[in-house]
Amino acid sequence: MMKKNQIQEKITKSIVRIRNQRVLLDVDLASLYGVETKVLKRAVRRNTDRFPEDFMFELSKEEWSNLRRQFGTSSEWGGTRFPPFVFTEQGVAMLSSVLNSPQAIQVNISIMRVFVKIRQWAANYKELLLKIEELQQSESEQNQHIARIYQIIEELLQPQLTDRNPIGYKLK
Repeated sequence: MMKKNQIQEKITKSIVRIRNQRVLLDVDLASLYGVETKVLKRAVRRNTDRFPEDFMFELSKEEWSNLRRQFGTSSEWGGTRFPPFVFTEQGVAMLSSVLNSPQAIQVNISIMRVFVKIRQWAANYKELLLKIEELQQSESEQNQHIARIYQIIEELLQPQLTDRNPIGYKLK
């Protein structure tokens, strides 16, 4: 069995973004749970009422093809021939009621912790973006003030020739 940190690292690397959701592929979950992918899929199919579309969905052929290209899987020979199931955070939580081994329970706990860390990181990231935007806006205002100061200095340095009497001899 892998150590806790190794499991969390593997989970973090396995999370992918599909249909604008963070999900885990059935093959990755099966590996983490220590079962074959077909066993996991069979358990899910026997309990389809527990897995609505926002918990788990099967990839379309196009999505599966794109994902395989992304991971560099060349051919279908010897690999998965059917599009995988992908599980959202809620789907992974539901899997704990379908796969009830001690290893599955520990892995589910680790997965939930990783998803919580991702949400915390995302919240901190949004705060950081807001602060950067505030700094850029205040910097822009400061730049406008500095530009105005430069303009005033240039005006002070330019001689005012318009209202002066010329100096020198008058020619008749």
